[in-house]
Formats: sequence, structure tokens, C-alpha cells
Amino acid sequence: MAVNEILAALADENRRKILQKLKEGKINSGDLANALSMTPQALSYHLSKLKKADLIYETKYKNFIYYELNLSVLDETIMWINELRGGQK
Repeated sequence: MAVNEILAALADENRRKILQKLKEGKINSGDLANALSMTPQALSYHLSKLKKADLIYETKYKNFIYYELNLSVLDETIMWINELRGGQK
């Protein structure tokens, strides 16, 4: 797990908004840009940061790219933070 990349990705409000939207399910980049009132260029930048941190993954279908949360990395991050806290709940 690349903790530095994950924390850097989560530090940005726009990327957190993208993750919140992806929580609702798989979505293509055009619909995601519209839903978040973001330009395609800005969305592409934030998606690349999230992909680098392995927080999302993409699948291609015909002319569309769909994005989804990578829940396993989120789970690992939460476990790491809990360990850092000393396992407190």
C-alpha cells in the first residue's frame, strides 16, 4: 500500500467528492464530470491522482471509460489508520 499517494489523494476536496460520487456505483467519465460540474480536463487530472493511489479503477466498454471505487485499498487504509491509532475504535 502506497500510504503517501493515498493520503495525498484524499487530501484534496475535489477527489473526495469524486470518491463520494463513486460510492453510488460505476459511472462513466462524462456523467461524472457533469454530476460534479467539473471540466473534463480537471476531472482527468483528479482521476489520474486517484488511479495512482489505486483508490479507483477503470474499465473500458465501447467508447466509454467507467470508474469504480477500489474498496480493498480503502479497507487497507482504514486498517492502517486504526493500527496507527493503536487499534482503538
